[in-house]
Amino acid sequence: MEQDRQSWVPPAWVGWAAVVLAFAFAGVSLLWALGSTAGLDTLGGTIERRARAGDPVLLAANLVALVLKLLGGVLALALVQRWGRRLPRRLLLTLGWLGASVLVLYGLLQTASVALVALGVVVPAEPLSDRALTWRLALWEPWFLVWGLALAGATLRCQRLSSQRTSRRNRSTRVGEP
Repeated sequence: MEQDRQSWVPPAWVGWAAVVLAFAFAGVSLLWALGSTAGLDTLGGTIERRARAGDPVLLAANLVALVLKLLGGVLALALVQRWGRRLPRRLLLTLGWLGASVLVLYGLLQTASVALVALGVVVPAEPLSDRALTWRLALWEPWFLVWGLALAGATLRCQRLSSQRTSRRNRSTRVGEP
């Protein structure tokens, strides 16, 4: 039973889900970085107000987020594509687990905090519209959580498959030894 748990490999679609989630999220950031106001009302509060005002600090933060999301997409691709095997395994897995941990933690904390606001347990300094609360609770905050879980699955898949390849290689070299 223990061996089964240690050898289970997540399906390939989990890695591809991480790729799609990363690049789709980057696409939204790109639209907002280019000045689009589409969907800003789904964020609400200070973020919406500052974005509509063209706040340069928020624009810079959005550009940083865009770059990080693109890098997250490239990382997810490296975990599922053959060319990723050319990268240092330890670095790739460390970045995968670190990214997954940050995304899951952030997604959990943000989803929980918005849920507390929606339930009236926490009152934000600047109120959010019902529309913004709904969108943030149903899409924006959980997106980080789902992306993090998909990235964790992609990282685990890469880790397990590379371990299996190493084990097979080691066994095949021992077979010919005297």
